[in-house]
Amino acid sequence: MKAPLSLIGYRLLTALGTPLAGPFLSMRLKRGKEDPIRIGERRGQPERARPTGRLVWLHGASVGEAVSLLPFVERITRTGASALVTTGTVTSAALLAQRLPPGALHQYAPLDSPFFLRRFLAHWRPDAALFAESELWPNMIVEAKRAGPPLAIINGRMSERSFNRWRKAPRFIGALLGRFDICLARSEDDGERLLTLGAPNVLVAGDIKFDAPALPADRCELAELSGLTSGRQIWIAASTHAGEERMAAEAHKRLIEVFPDALTLIAPRHPERGEEILRELEAQGLACALRSRGARPGQGTAVYICDTIGELGLFYRLAGVVFVGKSFVGGGGQNPIEPARLASAILHGPMVGNFRDAYAALDEAGGALEIGRPEDLGETLVALFANTARLRAMARAAGDTVERRAGAVERSMRALAPLLPAPAP
Repeated sequence: MKAPLSLIGYRLLTALGTPLAGPFLSMRLKRGKEDPIRIGERRGQPERARPTGRLVWLHGASVGEAVSLLPFVERITRTGASALVTTGTVTSAALLAQRLPPGALHQYAPLDSPFFLRRFLAHWRPDAALFAESELWPNMIVEAKRAGPPLAIINGRMSERSFNRWRKAPRFIGALLGRFDICLARSEDDGERLLTLGAPNVLVAGDIKFDAPALPADRCELAELSGLTSGRQIWIAASTHAGEERMAAEAHKRLIEVFPDALTLIAPRHPERGEEILRELEAQGLACALRSRGARPGQGTAVYICDTIGELGLFYRLAGVVFVGKSFVGGGGQNPIEPARLASAILHGPMVGNFRDAYAALDEAGGALEIGRPEDLGETLVALFANTARLRAMARAAGDTVERRAGAVERSMRALAPLLPAPAP
């Protein structure tokens, strides 16, 4: 495929800019966004030998994509092939270290330099490459196609905002999407946008996040926390972004006017913000406990800050109501399917464009409820905890919605079968 001048220019600039990778990674290291022990992986320098036999490369951006890739990883490794999962964040690496099955391994994705990608691909030599959602790094796609394996997009996502932006560079995006052998879209709207932008062989398989396994939880820890908080009204503000913790604190103040023993959990999207959140809420006079320090929620604890990685399944099981963040601040929303699978009543703000279809399905079924203004969150919590029948009905509706919409992984695997290496006899 002949590359347009815009793509050629991008590749030339990123090649010339490769020496800047050092200062860039150093800056990210200082901010805690890179793993100092594995920093070479970001330059395409592997820390491990390639497993023998067939290998499928699966790539996702961060935690959400990593979780949605797990069902594919499990099915691929069951065929006897190895699965190489790449992501770009420290939090996703920590989560995958806990949840990858035997036969799978994680590496940090190389920065989008042609030299780093060639080094990466020369070492791993994948037999197929699967890219999750909207991971359209130009050099990664071009170099992967040049290396020879079939390429596929799974759970393909193209928001209206991204679609309108890409339409201003049709030859550039067309040259990228045209290199994929198949594109499995999560919805009809996503499929139409991807097809319009130049993706060949587009199929709508459904949202694979509805097939993700339930988040795990340590049973002993759950039993201990349940005992410590028995009899209290518990809710969680999950995957919050800066500003939403303050909203959660205001909601807590309204809630304890009616339910004095209520306990608020806050699980920030970026756990490294735990100390910052603690200082902010203590300045408002709230008694807080920080999980990363080993603290437990005592009877006098108003807010329990859950600033750890890989424990959302524990906190979702503990809480009766889940407010999903990035829906008032930041925009786009976070994944509501994880708490819904655990039959949680879900609240969210209006900014949920990244998961529009999932929220629409949950709202329509009565498993989720949109809160128009942050100041209404506390009043809504009061109403739900005062009406336990409605709370139980919302929880059931959320769980049932996820079950009804499952099946995207199996549909995707059937479509991918011609591209994937044949199972071992």
